[in-house]
Amino acid sequence: MIKKVIKILSVILIIIIFAIIYLSFIGIKTDKFNETITNKILNVNKKIKLELKDIKFLLNPFTFTANITTKDPVIFLNENKLQIRSIKTNVSLSALIFDEFSIDELKISTKPIMLNDMILLLRSFKNSTELFLLDKVIKGGFLVADINFKFDNEGNIKKDYKINGFVKNGKLNFLNQLKVKNLDFNFDITQKKYSLTKLNTQINNVKLSSPTIEIDEKKDLFFVKGKILNSTRGFSRDELDIIFARFLNISNIQKIKFSSENDIAFNVSKKLKFSNLNIKSDINIDQLVLQNNFVNLKPYLPDLEELIKFEKHEILINYDKKKLNIKGKGKILIKNKPNFVNYLILKNKNKLKFDTKVNLKNIKFLIDFLDYEKKENSDSSISIKGNIKDNKQINFDLISLVENNNTILFKNLILHEDFKIISLDSFSLNYKNDKKIKNHLFLKKEKSNYSIQGESFDATKLINKIMDSDDSQSLSLFSDFNSKINIKVGKTFLDEINFINNLSGSLNFKENKINNLDLKSIFPNNKKINFSIKTNDKKEKITKLSTDYPKPLIKRYDFIKGFEEGFLVYQSVKKNGVSNSLLTIDNFKVKEVPVFAKLLSLASLQGIADLLTGEGIRFTDFEMKFSNNKQLTTIDEMYAIGPAVSILMDGYLESKKLVSLRGTMVPATTINRTIASIPLLGNILIGKKTGEGVFGVSFKVKGSPKDLKVSVNPIKTLTPRFITRTLEKIKK
Repeated sequence: MIKKVIKILSVILIIIIFAIIYLSFIGIKTDKFNETITNKILNVNKKIKLELKDIKFLLNPFTFTANITTKDPVIFLNENKLQIRSIKTNVSLSALIFDEFSIDELKISTKPIMLNDMILLLRSFKNSTELFLLDKVIKGGFLVADINFKFDNEGNIKKDYKINGFVKNGKLNFLNQLKVKNLDFNFDITQKKYSLTKLNTQINNVKLSSPTIEIDEKKDLFFVKGKILNSTRGFSRDELDIIFARFLNISNIQKIKFSSENDIAFNVSKKLKFSNLNIKSDINIDQLVLQNNFVNLKPYLPDLEELIKFEKHEILINYDKKKLNIKGKGKILIKNKPNFVNYLILKNKNKLKFDTKVNLKNIKFLIDFLDYEKKENSDSSISIKGNIKDNKQINFDLISLVENNNTILFKNLILHEDFKIISLDSFSLNYKNDKKIKNHLFLKKEKSNYSIQGESFDATKLINKIMDSDDSQSLSLFSDFNSKINIKVGKTFLDEINFINNLSGSLNFKENKINNLDLKSIFPNNKKINFSIKTNDKKEKITKLSTDYPKPLIKRYDFIKGFEEGFLVYQSVKKNGVSNSLLTIDNFKVKEVPVFAKLLSLASLQGIADLLTGEGIRFTDFEMKFSNNKQLTTIDEMYAIGPAVSILMDGYLESKKLVSLRGTMVPATTINRTIASIPLLGNILIGKKTGEGVFGVSFKVKGSPKDLKVSVNPIKTLTPRFITRTLEKIKK
């Protein structure tokens, strides 16, 4: 009996074991639970209709559960049909035995599903703002996903769900401004955490890739961080407009070819508003071509072309909220010749700091107002440090130029946005200019005033600029200059040869213009020169210049050669832009004046003409009354008298455009005869001399300064004005 029982139990046990093995490895198929599963899913989401085929049960003897799997089911969501590869779930054996079937966990593996259909499915479970916006921007692509949902007793999805899979050929369009295509990536989604890997795409035709992007959801924000890579790619002007014009001001960029590696982090709200952007970029620019229309550097870099080319630049960018850090180095090509630059830019809120060093070996560099020129192929470097605040002024902590033994140094230079100087603490000049003249000066700010001291300075360019300027008393480099400058310079060059020693005095500026000036100096031959400007109560500027060695000053005028000796006095009164001046020169001679020589030749005064080209013609008195109004100089009267010839002239000169002069020229013998013929006065001044009539010429000089036309007419009678002026001079 016992043996039979044992045999029966053994058979039952074997059957059970085989049944367990069969159910565990082979399972059974049935449609018995199809309706039950469909109803359960309908209870979870009433928008979903599930069409199931046979369901296969596999026993899990270790957990006392049954794995239920169905192949190729179809989900109907409204009018959309979603193809599913399989649906799996676990059911406890007790639930099966006691007919208490319920779904605790659901695993769904999809076939390729259109992205918009997947968003629609997710919105059927949880209709959020971000899913609604995603549905609007997604324009194509598909995904394959494995979805694992767990449910509570009420049929709600628990927070420990998992979704993973991949997306292919995605297309997105953000307000027609940001267009994404060929979007491929793998994804892994858990509660409030999204991980994207192996991402490749094109954004506005720019190819990008990313090894990983992590997204964390906290309250109403998504925290995004990841690495974005783009391979070397060139862009033309038209392509740049299409891609970037809506986001960045790139009007100066004509062409660019670059690659980059970017660590990026930012927050985005559920309404797709971005904040807290943080970018760390490593950029390699193979080529960048810029239109040079932002700063006029042509006066300093005469070889600068309309397009500036940059090559082989390595740039590190670190952007964090309102802070921007840019560090880079590379080549600047001007006329296809490389020059090297290193730069550091730091931006914090409205303040921008910069530190730049440029090597300018292969380019010419000029500072015109200092008469400095660095020639091509000469090693030099420029260092510039400073900051810009509120885009209204530029503060240069340091500007340093070094070329061999030449140095130019500015400290604490503040410029207005129009590049006018607001303030300067000091500068140091120690260089030789193109004429091999040493410039060694030092300027220092002393409270609100300045002092300039130095060994030597070439003032040729400065004097030329003042003489050619409409307003010789304006300091155009400054924005609003109101200070006193004390000057003490050992040697000051007026031209390549002539110089003055021990220049000393002061200049007072008011609203950029000289209000008062007093300068004194001596020539190497101990001749003195004094220059002063005073402003009186009537706001008239009274200018005086006197020297007993005028030769270096007259030499500046190309049309007068061989000026010798003399004493010069210049006085001028200026108000409201109009000046009235008197220039007198006593006891001098000239050897060559082309226009004067032509006059003498046309008047057949060959003897006097020979004097002009020989020993020179002497004048005892020269006096010119004239006025200046902008570009127009009006000569009221210019009178010169000498032993050989005398001239009385008036007219006008329009700067660099037109000369129009007329006057009378008379040999000295004629003057003597004329004056001698005057009763009593002639006897007193000249003595008893008789003449045979009056002889002289009237003349006209007209034309452009480089093409003057001269005409003369003989005259028999001198004008009373000429005789009067001659008598005045003879009396003196």
